[in-house]
Amino acid sequence: MQSSIGIERDADVGVAEPADGADDADQVTTPALSLVPTTEAVLDRDPGLLCANLALCVVEIIAGARSLDHIARWISDAVFVQLMRRTVIAGRARRATGARAMRPRVRIGVPHLCTLDEATVEAVVVVHERARSRAIAMRLERHRSRWRATAITVL
Repeated sequence: MQSSIGIERDADVGVAEPADGADDADQVTTPALSLVPTTEAVLDRDPGLLCANLALCVVEIIAGARSLDHIARWISDAVFVQLMRRTVIAGRARRATGARAMRPRVRIGVPHLCTLDEATVEAVVVVHERARSRAIAMRLERHRSRWRATAITVL
């Protein structure tokens, strides 16, 4: 048989049969590999790590050192709008005083988690800065096999 580009190929492509005398027990089968993680692997990720990272990012966003778009995939639309408002207000305050946006030096505390059900977690993370400490409370819900913040409050 000839293909459309002029290369000849065999008409019958068969499956190789095991040699005579070889039984099925000698054949080793391997599971199919996949680059996509299984649903269980994605769902079982530690929400505490996400809470700590989100808390750090929120402090950096409010300080003007990070763009809100960096965490857009991990927050709901309502949280995005809320943080956008807070970022605009903080930016106006910096411009009024002539301060520059700088990355804050912070130490992130251990997240305290409260699991409401298997798809909802509430957490608080204390963020320690040089002059003060802040508590960041958040609610995470599962959305399409990953955690997503549906509420974030910076105290």
